[in-house]
Amino acid sequence: MSHADEVHETRLVDSYGRGHRDMRISLTDRCSLRCTYCMPADFADWIPSAELLTTDELMFVLEIAVDEGIDEVRLTGGEPLLRPDVVDVVRRINALPRPPRISITTNALRLAGLAGPLRDAGLERVNVSLDTLDRERFKALTHRDRFDDVLAGLAAARAAGLAPVKVNSVLMRGVNEDEAVPMLARALEEDWQLRFIEQMPLDAGGLWNRADMVTAEEILEKLSSAFDITPLPQRGTAPAEEFYVDGGPATVGVIASVTRPFCGTCDRLRLTADGQLRNCLFARDETDLRAVLRDDALTADEREAEVRRRLHSSVLAKLPGHGINDPTFIQPPRPMSAIGG
Repeated sequence: MSHADEVHETRLVDSYGRGHRDMRISLTDRCSLRCTYCMPADFADWIPSAELLTTDELMFVLEIAVDEGIDEVRLTGGEPLLRPDVVDVVRRINALPRPPRISITTNALRLAGLAGPLRDAGLERVNVSLDTLDRERFKALTHRDRFDDVLAGLAAARAAGLAPVKVNSVLMRGVNEDEAVPMLARALEEDWQLRFIEQMPLDAGGLWNRADMVTAEEILEKLSSAFDITPLPQRGTAPAEEFYVDGGPATVGVIASVTRPFCGTCDRLRLTADGQLRNCLFARDETDLRAVLRDDALTADEREAEVRRRLHSSVLAKLPGHGINDPTFIQPPRPMSAIGG
């Protein structure tokens, strides 16, 4: 695997001095699960296929973004492993002149068969979403009886050397909040890097209620009942606040987007599967790149210049924070499945 060791300065700096190096790229809005906090069981409001970026279009944008300073790419969805050419996408990203680090966020249902090919293509690591260790609860939460497939995917990722294997877990009040300690105990056994994530207002059903959210403080209280939890001294730009477990070296992370926002160090941009650039997960405005990519009146050079201009324009328009804690906050019109995590 080769990604450039040389550090290149990013030119994607916003008006608050935040440099942007991380791009989250959604490969599809489709998903093979129906997690209750993400989309209703009967959800069918999919992006029309003709509006989705082709792989050539995606690569056109990404090559420019990398040239401007992006050095880390996370492939997301929906469920990115549903994209038929996902291995080829990873291979093409890794073949760029200055390839970024490549990771993927997945529900792991197809990971058992794809972990090896993805690793060979240049994938470095995976983030797997798993909210329960109970098979029946998993079935109730996701509306799919696929718990064993997730475990098989996690094992395959570790066997393929996709390290570290990160596991993301959302605790919900009255649903699975009792699993904080068991989840961490299992993560320590399996050598997973566990991250608990506060539930965010990004569900397709619009049912998010702050009062029902299990907060970072509550999560840490639960973990502290069974483990010695001490914060790491440095955080950097990572969304997770990390803590040593029983003195380390094992750690657990908490991503507290709602109660402990980390907007001041955010270095992320998002490209949706239908070619819209978002400068914040919770943004209500998007920058249309697909229209530029499909404008036949433009030459290739003009198209590149306009994508580059819009990339910078989106970064410059980034707000200082997401505003979830502001009384005027309005949930984005797109759900997480259509934005990309």
